[in-house]
Amino acid sequence: MVSTIIEDAAVRHHGLLIPVLQEIQEHYGYLSEEAVKEVANKLGMKISDVYGVASFYTAFSFTPKGKHIITVCNGTACHVRGASRAVDILSEELGIKPGGTTPDMQFTLETVACLGCCAIGPVVVADGKYHGNMTPAKVEKLLLNLRKGESIEKDKICV
Repeated sequence: MVSTIIEDAAVRHHGLLIPVLQEIQEHYGYLSEEAVKEVANKLGMKISDVYGVASFYTAFSFTPKGKHIITVCNGTACHVRGASRAVDILSEELGIKPGGTTPDMQFTLETVACLGCCAIGPVVVADGKYHGNMTPAKVEKLLLNLRKGESIEKDKICV
Protein backbone atom coordinates (compact mmCIF):
# COMPACT_ATOMS: atom_id res chain seq x y z
CA MET A 1 0.00 0.00 0.00
CA VAL A 2 2.90 2.34 0.75
CA SER A 3 4.18 1.63 -2.77
CA THR A 4 0.93 2.78 -4.37
CA ILE A 5 0.88 6.02 -2.41
CA ILE A 6 4.52 6.72 -3.24
CA GLU A 7 3.98 5.89 -6.91
CA ASP A 8 0.94 8.18 -7.13
CA ALA A 9 2.66 10.98 -5.20
CA ALA A 10 5.79 10.75 -7.35
CA VAL A 11 3.72 11.14 -10.50
CA ARG A 12 1.57 13.94 -9.10
CA HIS A 13 4.59 15.89 -7.85
CA HIS A 14 6.85 15.13 -10.82
CA GLY A 15 9.35 13.26 -8.65
CA LEU A 16 9.99 16.16 -6.28
CA LEU A 17 11.15 14.78 -2.95
CA ILE A 18 9.61 17.17 -0.41
CA PRO A 19 6.04 17.09 -1.78
CA VAL A 20 6.23 13.28 -1.98
CA LEU A 21 7.37 13.09 1.65
CA GLN A 22 4.65 15.56 2.69
CA GLU A 23 1.98 13.43 1.07
CA ILE A 24 3.24 10.25 2.75
CA GLN A 25 3.35 11.98 6.13
CA GLU A 26 -0.13 13.40 5.60
CA HIS A 27 -1.46 9.94 4.84
CA TYR A 28 0.37 7.93 7.55
CA GLY A 29 1.16 10.63 10.12
CA TYR A 30 4.90 9.95 9.92
CA LEU A 31 7.66 8.67 7.64
CA SER A 32 8.36 5.00 8.28
CA GLU A 33 11.71 3.40 7.47
CA GLU A 34 9.93 1.36 4.78
CA ALA A 35 8.48 4.49 3.19
CA VAL A 36 11.84 6.29 3.18
CA LYS A 37 13.48 3.31 1.47
CA GLU A 38 10.71 3.09 -1.13
CA VAL A 39 10.87 6.82 -1.84
CA ALA A 40 14.63 6.61 -2.34
CA ASN A 41 14.19 3.66 -4.69
CA LYS A 42 11.33 5.26 -6.65
CA LEU A 43 13.10 8.61 -7.05
CA GLY A 44 16.51 7.07 -7.74
CA MET A 45 18.11 8.60 -4.67
CA LYS A 46 20.32 7.37 -1.86
CA ILE A 47 18.45 6.53 1.34
CA SER A 48 20.84 8.80 3.24
CA ASP A 49 19.88 11.73 1.00
CA VAL A 50 16.17 11.19 1.64
CA TYR A 51 16.83 10.98 5.39
CA GLY A 52 19.05 14.06 5.16
CA VAL A 53 16.29 16.16 3.64
CA ALA A 54 13.51 14.76 5.85
CA SER A 55 15.51 15.18 9.06
CA PHE A 56 16.37 18.79 8.18
CA TYR A 57 12.72 19.87 8.33
CA THR A 58 10.97 19.70 11.70
CA ALA A 59 7.64 19.19 9.92
CA PHE A 60 8.67 15.60 9.19
CA SER A 61 8.50 12.91 11.85
CA PHE A 62 10.04 9.44 11.86
CA THR A 63 7.82 8.25 14.71
CA PRO A 64 4.04 7.84 14.76
CA LYS A 65 2.07 10.69 16.28
CA GLY A 66 -1.19 10.63 18.16
CA LYS A 67 -4.64 11.29 16.80
CA HIS A 68 -4.56 14.72 18.48
CA ILE A 69 -1.44 16.83 18.20
CA ILE A 70 -1.08 19.56 20.81
CA THR A 71 1.66 22.13 20.33
CA VAL A 72 2.58 24.75 22.91
CA CYS A 73 4.49 27.83 21.85
CA ASN A 74 7.48 28.38 24.08
CA GLY A 75 8.73 31.59 22.49
CA THR A 76 9.72 34.47 24.74
CA ALA A 77 6.33 36.22 24.76
CA CYS A 78 4.44 33.00 25.41
CA HIS A 79 6.98 31.85 27.98
CA VAL A 80 6.71 35.01 30.09
CA ARG A 81 2.91 34.77 29.90
CA GLY A 82 2.80 31.23 31.29
CA ALA A 83 3.40 28.75 28.49
CA SER A 84 5.43 26.54 30.82
CA ARG A 85 2.36 26.14 33.03
CA ALA A 86 0.38 24.94 29.99
CA VAL A 87 3.13 22.42 29.22
CA ASP A 88 3.17 21.25 32.84
CA ILE A 89 -0.61 20.75 32.92
CA LEU A 90 -0.66 18.88 29.62
CA SER A 91 2.34 16.73 30.60
CA GLU A 92 0.75 15.83 33.92
CA GLU A 93 -2.72 15.15 32.51
CA LEU A 94 -1.44 13.12 29.55
CA GLY A 95 1.41 11.40 31.38
CA ILE A 96 3.94 12.34 28.70
CA LYS A 97 6.70 14.87 28.24
CA PRO A 98 6.98 17.21 25.25
CA GLY A 99 7.93 15.16 22.22
CA GLY A 100 5.99 12.17 23.55
CA THR A 101 2.88 10.34 22.49
CA THR A 102 0.43 8.63 24.80
CA PRO A 103 0.50 4.81 24.73
CA ASP A 104 -3.03 4.75 23.30
CA MET A 105 -1.86 6.95 20.39
CA GLN A 106 -4.49 9.57 21.19
CA PHE A 107 -2.21 12.53 22.01
CA THR A 108 1.18 13.88 21.01
CA LEU A 109 2.57 16.83 22.96
CA GLU A 110 5.05 19.15 21.30
CA THR A 111 6.65 22.49 22.01
CA VAL A 112 7.98 24.94 19.45
CA ALA A 113 10.29 27.93 19.71
CA CYS A 114 7.76 30.38 18.25
CA LEU A 115 4.46 30.37 16.39
CA GLY A 116 4.56 34.08 15.59
CA CYS A 117 1.40 34.83 17.58
CA CYS A 118 3.10 36.81 20.31
CA ALA A 119 0.22 39.22 20.87
CA ILE A 120 -2.14 36.45 21.96
CA GLY A 121 0.32 34.33 23.98
CA PRO A 122 0.49 31.91 25.47
CA VAL A 123 -0.66 29.98 22.42
CA VAL A 124 -1.64 26.32 22.21
CA VAL A 125 -2.38 24.69 18.86
CA ALA A 126 -4.65 21.65 19.03
CA ASP A 127 -5.24 19.72 15.83
CA GLY A 128 -4.20 22.75 13.78
CA LYS A 129 -6.48 25.22 15.57
CA TYR A 130 -4.81 28.11 17.37
CA HIS A 131 -5.93 29.04 20.88
CA GLY A 132 -4.59 32.24 22.42
CA ASN A 133 -4.40 33.76 25.87
CA MET A 134 -4.34 30.28 27.36
CA THR A 135 -4.84 30.04 31.09
CA PRO A 136 -4.59 26.83 33.11
CA ALA A 137 -8.40 26.61 33.10
CA LYS A 138 -8.54 27.02 29.30
CA VAL A 139 -5.85 24.35 28.84
CA GLU A 140 -7.81 21.90 30.98
CA LYS A 141 -11.06 22.67 29.13
CA LEU A 142 -9.36 22.23 25.76
CA LEU A 143 -7.97 18.85 26.80
CA LEU A 144 -11.35 17.77 28.18
CA ASN A 145 -13.03 18.67 24.89
CA LEU A 146 -10.41 16.75 22.91
CA ARG A 147 -10.87 13.69 25.14
CA LYS A 148 -14.64 13.83 24.70
CA GLY A 149 -14.18 14.06 20.95
CA GLU A 150 -16.01 17.35 20.85
CA SER A 151 -15.29 19.75 18.07
CA ILE A 152 -13.05 22.55 19.23
CA GLU A 153 -13.47 25.98 17.79
CA LYS A 154 -10.63 28.33 17.14
CA ASP A 155 -10.22 30.76 19.99
CA LYS A 156 -8.24 33.25 17.95
CA ILE A 157 -6.30 32.73 14.78
CA CYS A 158 -2.88 34.06 14.12
CA VAL A 159 -2.10 34.82 10.49
